[in-house]
Amino acid sequence: MKTRPLGKTPFRVSELALGTWGLSGDAYGTVDPSDAKRVLQRALDMGVSLVDTADVYGAGHMETLLGKVLADHPEVLVVTKGGTDRSTTPPRKRFEPSYLRQSVERSLRRLRRERIDIYLLHNPSAEALGRGEVPELLSTLRQEGKLACWGVSAGDSEVGRVALAAGAEVLSLAYNLFHGADLHRLAGEIMVSGAGVLAHSTLAFGLLAGLWTRERVFADGDHRRDRWTQADLASRIAQLDAVRSLVRGEVLTLRAAAVRFVLSNSLVSSALLGPRTVSQLEQLVREVGSGPVYLPDRELADLPRLLDRVGIAS
Repeated sequence: MKTRPLGKTPFRVSELALGTWGLSGDAYGTVDPSDAKRVLQRALDMGVSLVDTADVYGAGHMETLLGKVLADHPEVLVVTKGGTDRSTTPPRKRFEPSYLRQSVERSLRRLRRERIDIYLLHNPSAEALGRGEVPELLSTLRQEGKLACWGVSAGDSEVGRVALAAGAEVLSLAYNLFHGADLHRLAGEIMVSGAGVLAHSTLAFGLLAGLWTRERVFADGDHRRDRWTQADLASRIAQLDAVRSLVRGEVLTLRAAAVRFVLSNSLVSSALLGPRTVSQLEQLVREVGSGPVYLPDRELADLPRLLDRVGIAS
């Protein structure tokens, strides 16, 4: 497993990281805890050194599981996120300092660690970041030794820009073949700031695996059932034709092309993957290949034109 620097933080991270939203049972339906544990352990065996989670995944149970599995692996870095309060219906975003401090303390207890390696605000608004009290609190928590570094899981480039201006050391952004604009808009500011970048939604919730028909129906409990109408899904699947030409030579599947595309961007420190089974994890790692040339330059150069043809701005 190759590693990359996480921006100007003191950390180097595996270029493939394990995201745990799917393993929590919140995203795609129930996952047996023993299966989740096997995926975590296999990821460690394969050299994954960064695991991403959040305090709300599985109502805190995913942090608890990580605390147990990683007890003998202090070298593995943990990213956790806070700022979502699910004690109310509907859930609400809370970024006031008193709430965040309590959230950090709860995460530390569940993770069984004295310090959180990377703490991210979980999809805040630009307004919440711009008030200044939140970055100030996170800096204080770092001085207290409870955080090694902090950042933001940003929903768009505007939030990412405000986060960088506020001193965020890490940005987590949606970045994939169909959604590259936010990272591209922020490229200059990321290079100047030296922030590390974690790419999430690498496979666009499974769409970029290229395995669905237009009639695909998602089960109850699967967030994609509410995310896309059948018309939306049919349109997105049709758009996949624009990138199927990437599957050639050593690139065996569209899924492999999607992950390789993310890793081809030197701004990306690590690509978050969300396998729910050991076999899915092993397939993804195997298909990425040895790099560092993940996709030929000529293919990458031609992508904006191909995507523009199907209405995707890159």
